[in-house]
Amino acid sequence: MIGKNLKNVLVVSIGFLSLFTAYGGLQSLQSSLNAEEGMGVISLSVIYAAIIVSSMFLPHILIKNLGCKWTIVASMACYVTYSFGNLYPGWATLIPTSAILGLGGSPLWSAKCTYLTISGNRQAEKEGKKSEDIINLYFGIFFFIFQSSAVWGNLMSSLIFGQNTEIVEIPEEQLKYCGAALCEEDFIQGANTTRPPQNLINTLLGCYIGVGVLAIIIVAVFLDNIDRDMAREFRGNRTPFCGTFLATFKLLRDKRLVMLIPLTMYSGFEQSFLSGEYTKNYITCALGIHNVGFAMICFGAVNSVCSFAFGRLARYTGRIALFALAAVTNLGCIIALLLWSPHPDQLPVFYVFPALWGMADAVWQTQTNGLYAVLFKDHKEAAFSNFRLWEALGFSLSFGLCNSICVKTKLYLVLGDLLLSVAGIVGVEIIEAKKKSNTETQCQTVTGEVL
Repeated sequence: MIGKNLKNVLVVSIGFLSLFTAYGGLQSLQSSLNAEEGMGVISLSVIYAAIIVSSMFLPHILIKNLGCKWTIVASMACYVTYSFGNLYPGWATLIPTSAILGLGGSPLWSAKCTYLTISGNRQAEKEGKKSEDIINLYFGIFFFIFQSSAVWGNLMSSLIFGQNTEIVEIPEEQLKYCGAALCEEDFIQGANTTRPPQNLINTLLGCYIGVGVLAIIIVAVFLDNIDRDMAREFRGNRTPFCGTFLATFKLLRDKRLVMLIPLTMYSGFEQSFLSGEYTKNYITCALGIHNVGFAMICFGAVNSVCSFAFGRLARYTGRIALFALAAVTNLGCIIALLLWSPHPDQLPVFYVFPALWGMADAVWQTQTNGLYAVLFKDHKEAAFSNFRLWEALGFSLSFGLCNSICVKTKLYLVLGDLLLSVAGIVGVEIIEAKKKSNTETQCQTVTGEVL
């Protein structure tokens, strides 16, 4: 029989699966679907800029007042508004709904991380096991289910857009503007950005709105309100707003958090590169927009399986080995993307890159979230607010520069942040190793004195 804590983890995971089936699918299509004046990627940049703002104060306030469950429900409603905004895409609809989604983004993820951490600690205490192992297991289960949203959201878009009878073959002379081989002023215009018929777009958006609403219902009805008493106590003894606002930034005094900033931003850089640059300048450019979903399905499927596997494997290998695997995988992909000239005749290659990227992303997501939960267990809300803030900054910068810099330049930026991330991870591990060594020495000294 499934225990209460595991049941709650599954409910959160299924709710996020349903919600991000819609949002993930839309995000993958924005750079191609709303390519006019760069409106799609600008809307994504606004989303993550709003997440940066909300990360500064909203998660702590909402989680302490509403509790994790109702913070998740309210934030999910913000995500659904973005699907409505895409029904009539324009600056007046996309930008406001992007801002609303962004304001709900940080509370949503911070509440989820806090909820899983509380559940993991409770289960570890109940079973007499290490909290770190149970938390890693729960994050692995979550990302196994959650990352499969990329499969279902992109499957919807590919099947629906595949009904388009007006798909044109891409001329050979346009293929030279695909990928990172050239960086000319007109390389964006060389891409195949044929927009599907509006009736197919409306059908897809209707499906996305439906699964978004379903996510809200699942969490509202089935998720236990495990921190209700803590929220009620906080409402009865309110702390000054200034203290709540500064909680996120006070944690920056911890040099371990500062060292993790490049890693956290890299999470935003690498995800936005795949969904923004790769989908547009490699897939849409060389194969057409109807193939975006199929390529991203490879990313989601591999990411989902690896998230579950790495969540369980971490207790045997440790996180350093997994981080090394992800870094080497991404490094190889970046070098290959810099050298590759995409062509429709190389169809399998278009799917290999998202699959490898998904394996690496599974490590970044499960292990980075788990690392924050373990290092800052006494300041969970502030820690995960920082996580969302710096990850959102990576997303926002990446999407914001999407129409301003060449793909090759973007790849070099991603590579540079990857190297900084590795240095930060090594620095944190050295600090933790020294702390553990000092603790063991003190324990041995105290034991010797007692004897």
